[in-house]
Amino acid sequence: MAWLIILLLCAGNCSARFLDVARRSNSDLEEGLFGLLRRLQLEEFYDTLLVYGEDCIFHPLSRRLDVSTVLVSSGSTKFDWDFGSLTLVLSCSPDEEQETTYRTLVKLQRNRRLVFLRGNVQPDSVCERYMQREQYNIAMVQDDFAASKAIYACRFFEDPNFAEVKLSDNAPIYIEQFQNMHGKAIKTAADLLPPRSMLYSDAKTGDKRITGYVANLMNTFAQKVNATLEINVLGTKSIVREILRMVKDEELDIGITLETSLFGTLLETGSYPYILTSYCLMVQEPAKVPYNLVYALIVDRYILGVIFIMLCLLATLLIYTHNMSWKDLTLANIVLNDKSLRGLLGQSFPVPSNANRHFRLIVCVVCFASIMLTTMYEAYLQSYFTNPPSEAEINSFQDIGKYQKKIAIPSIEANGLIRTNNSLFLEIPKENIIVFDSMPECFKLRDAFNLSYNFVVTGDRWSAYAEQQTIFKEPVFYFARDMCFSRMIFLSIPLRPHLPYRHLFEDHMMRQTEFGLVGYWRSHSFFDMVRLGLTPLKDLSHPKAYTPSLLVEDVSWILKIYLAAMMVSVVCFLLEIGVNQWRCWREFRN
Repeated sequence: MAWLIILLLCAGNCSARFLDVARRSNSDLEEGLFGLLRRLQLEEFYDTLLVYGEDCIFHPLSRRLDVSTVLVSSGSTKFDWDFGSLTLVLSCSPDEEQETTYRTLVKLQRNRRLVFLRGNVQPDSVCERYMQREQYNIAMVQDDFAASKAIYACRFFEDPNFAEVKLSDNAPIYIEQFQNMHGKAIKTAADLLPPRSMLYSDAKTGDKRITGYVANLMNTFAQKVNATLEINVLGTKSIVREILRMVKDEELDIGITLETSLFGTLLETGSYPYILTSYCLMVQEPAKVPYNLVYALIVDRYILGVIFIMLCLLATLLIYTHNMSWKDLTLANIVLNDKSLRGLLGQSFPVPSNANRHFRLIVCVVCFASIMLTTMYEAYLQSYFTNPPSEAEINSFQDIGKYQKKIAIPSIEANGLIRTNNSLFLEIPKENIIVFDSMPECFKLRDAFNLSYNFVVTGDRWSAYAEQQTIFKEPVFYFARDMCFSRMIFLSIPLRPHLPYRHLFEDHMMRQTEFGLVGYWRSHSFFDMVRLGLTPLKDLSHPKAYTPSLLVEDVSWILKIYLAAMMVSVVCFLLEIGVNQWRCWREFRN
């Protein structure tokens, strides 16, 4: 019995020592992790702890930190939690985080994670597992952290894919992984619609390269993050629609094209707006008025009324001042007064040699009025013959059918207008709209300034057309700012859902806009197209042959009026002779 008691006392003493060592080791581990969590809060503040897994070392630590804590023992929240960017995610093991709520995954994609490893779990396998989930801010500690003070941080673009950081080091634990992608490929595809993106061969290396005010954004971003562009060549006619589909299905990372707000919401598959522009009609310039109608333009009915009133007033004054009497004042003498009519037309008329000073004063007024009238009409006539005015422009969508010019529009844009219930587009009769299934085919007609259609165009694309028309003898199309389907339309870059470096791309995009590079690329779009041979540097306005002089048909209308007036004069003269002969015959008979 004595030996048994001695053995029990020895066993109890040993177990107490082992328990004290375990308790002391657990306390050291807890203190080490508590110091690590305090350091992480100093590096980047967090106000919420999200702990995945059942009871582990992180649970008692959460009580010591003055932050809110959410315990997810089942591995998934099962709800769409409104977690912000100030949340630190803690996992009791790599297998504990089994989040299935999509919106929560998206919100927590970029958040920092600290994983506790037990046993012989290797950090490289854990980093590989998180990389497949596209979660990159990962750090790990093992169960010997109290002694080793080693923290394993994932470095996904390096070899090995993790780095060991000591707690006492000044090196950061979490870094921006995508600041240097070490040549990783960015999957993309270009719509090859000038001037957004244009393919060319490098003169030195012969490699295929891409340029344009959208492609240049991707080129500069790839250079900034040290990545390469893996450009997929698409042969489909609906290339823009195919790019949008591939981005939505996560087959592409970024699309080198522009997605408009007409197609729907841009919250998940679109970047921050790259360009803010308008979406209006590109209408043909009205034709010049024919020369034979110039005479009708310069003779306005209101001006004719004023001239007729002046003619009557001057005729009345001439009749009265001739003898200072009203006895010859009749309607026929006023309306058909020879002196006032010839005087206003700048022709000479007889003046009595013994005319009084009142009559002479009225003659001076007639001469001055004739000089002003003939000079005005001669100036108008010469100006309009030199450069005839244009016909009336289209002022509303209802006027489109009156001018026999239909609107050509790609089907993807027409469907977007219909989907958004654009009332202005629905006002246009369907027979005046030609829908092209192939966007490149429609844009090819627009780039060639085809006169068979009117087109729809965004304000940023019109700037290149306006620059191109400066070399034309006369402009072909104009931007109808009063006929816009939308005056504030957002153009965004297609991005696949929860792209991990979306924030870097959008920051780069806004910096390029702020520095003025986007405006510079857009202003040089036309010259880039000419340099690459995509647009000819020639006049596409189809100017008419120069006519050095007027032709007979140009004055045919006024000649016809002159002939009609002569015929009326002859008829009046014959009637006057006939009436006089009839009066003489009647007097002879009586």
